Amino acid sequence: MAMPAARQMLKPAQLRLLQAIAEHGQVQLAAEIVGMSQPAASRMLAETERQLGASLFLRQPRGMVPTEFGLAVLRRASVILREMAGMVVDLENLREGLGGSVRVGSVTGPAVNYLVSAIREVKEVAPNAEITVDVMPSRDLMTQLVAGEMDFVLARILPEFDSTDFSIHPMRDEKVAFLVRQGHPLMRAPIVTLTELLGYEWIMQQRGAPIREATLSAFAGLGLSEPQNVVNSPSTLLTLAYLAQTDAIAPLSAEVTELLIRPPISAQFCVLPVAHDLRVSPYYLLHLKRRHLSALALRLREGVIAQLARDQGG
Repeated sequence: MAMPAARQMLKPAQLRLLQAIAEHGQVQLAAEIVGMSQPAASRMLAETERQLGASLFLRQPRGMVPTEFGLAVLRRASVILREMAGMVVDLENLREGLGGSVRVGSVTGPAVNYLVSAIREVKEVAPNAEITVDVMPSRDLMTQLVAGEMDFVLARILPEFDSTDFSIHPMRDEKVAFLVRQGHPLMRAPIVTLTELLGYEWIMQQRGAPIREATLSAFAGLGLSEPQNVVNSPSTLLTLAYLAQTDAIAPLSAEVTELLIRPPISAQFCVLPVAHDLRVSPYYLLHLKRRHLSALALRLREGVIAQLARDQGG
């Protein structure tokens, strides 16, 4: 009659002893390796064999050799012990912020300016860490943060969300730059006024997007009507494709335009020398007070804050 399954379950110490006996062929040497006395090791081996109802080793003059049953147990023991060792490493990595997963979100500017550098630093010490980044408008970021779908976000605080729910670290505002293709007619002028921009085609994010609203407010501040010839798109990729083939103008975060026009990318675009300085309301680093951040999330968050300090010369 088969033994109950619960009585056949072996402990890690038993598996380690069996592995050591198989490797060295002697109970005495195996006992030293696993840190027990020879009598204790002999008793453990005998108890293991009784527990499984089978002889696991043949006692021969040249040493102990696994039986067919022993080989079957050792194959499984090797897998189990490797998995247990891996589990210990995984847990230690989680404690140290060197493993696990983190999901964060950001508006475009800080994603380019801070998150990329912070992620690179984390990946240098934690190459197996799983990091997911979503770039989207602040409203979407805040909604997902409140729902517990993100660990932290770089976003603007919107009035429909209760700011007391969040741990808030001030970041900075965004500067708006006007991107055009190389060879654009307006690039011949040393300085361009907003009045001169009105007659051109534009490609912008949807109404309500901070960069678009800052652009329209700049026109309104000078008593000018807003541009009429506009293509609406939230896609940076489509915006770049459209700019490359037209004389359109795109208001974008200065961090994005700098990334595009400077090495190593050095794309065929230029920033118009507009006299007017446009700024978008500040964004913040936010996470829910009620949600405990993992060590990996804390490591990445600290990296973002360190990048900000370096950027500010602190």
